[in-house]
Amino acid sequence: MSDVKRPIIIKRKVIAAGHHGGAWKIAFADFMTAMFAFFLVMWLLSSSSPKQLAGIAEHFKMPLTEALKGGPAISNSPSVIPGGGDPLTTKQVVSLPKTDIEKNMESEAEDISRLESLKKQLDGMIESSPLLRQFRPQLLIDITPEGLRIQIVDSSNRPMFDRSSAVVQPYMHSILRELSPVINAQPNKIVLSGHTDATKYAKGDKSYSNWELSADRANASRRELVAGGLQEVRILRVMGVASSMHLNKEDPFAPINRRISIVVLNNQAQAAIEKANSAPTSGVLAKPVVSLKRAATQVALKL
Repeated sequence: MSDVKRPIIIKRKVIAAGHHGGAWKIAFADFMTAMFAFFLVMWLLSSSSPKQLAGIAEHFKMPLTEALKGGPAISNSPSVIPGGGDPLTTKQVVSLPKTDIEKNMESEAEDISRLESLKKQLDGMIESSPLLRQFRPQLLIDITPEGLRIQIVDSSNRPMFDRSSAVVQPYMHSILRELSPVINAQPNKIVLSGHTDATKYAKGDKSYSNWELSADRANASRRELVAGGLQEVRILRVMGVASSMHLNKEDPFAPINRRISIVVLNNQAQAAIEKANSAPTSGVLAKPVVSLKRAATQVALKL
């Protein structure tokens, strides 16, 4: 019995295939729902009277917002834009208030544009005027951080003033009076400054130097501008700077260093000068006044 061979039985476990998902069922259900709704609408339309069909068509022509408000249908609206109501081009655009930085940027842009326009106007006037064209080498016009600068420079053959004097030469008189109306047409104020070269004032008067001479020449130029039509209120500052600022730095004695400078200020430079020269607040002056009154009272009591 032990020699009988028994058969070997192998049991294999069959594993059923997994579920492959049912996303297609959802899509199919949505499709069937849409088809049902479509056939329902078709059935309702086929069973409706012509008057009912016209009412349904009119309902779909009216926007939802107009229907809720009871407004007119789109067919009765003058607007060519679907949706009824006022045309988009007539609607008011709500704008946010501008910040101080944006206002300053706009002001600076306007200043630059205005000063560039003034420079072109002056250049054109000089080229078109027979009187000014002959003095073109002595007229320097440029834009600086403070504004538009007009410089009338001296030359060895054509001085602006008498030697060591503030008496205006005839050609300088003509230049200043030609420039007056153009400068006066600008909204901002001007600064006048007189310059000399490095030559020492040699007339024996120790109390009179290039500082006084440059200031007198600037003031003489101011009088000529006013006589030509410039309003006094347009002048913010008149000063003499002697030989402290040279155009020709390599040669302090060069004639070009003797000049009159007229600066049409921009808004920022004008505001800075006016602020620097404005009166102090009442609170600053209040304490000294009170102190003086108190001191006077004490002196009176002692007496």
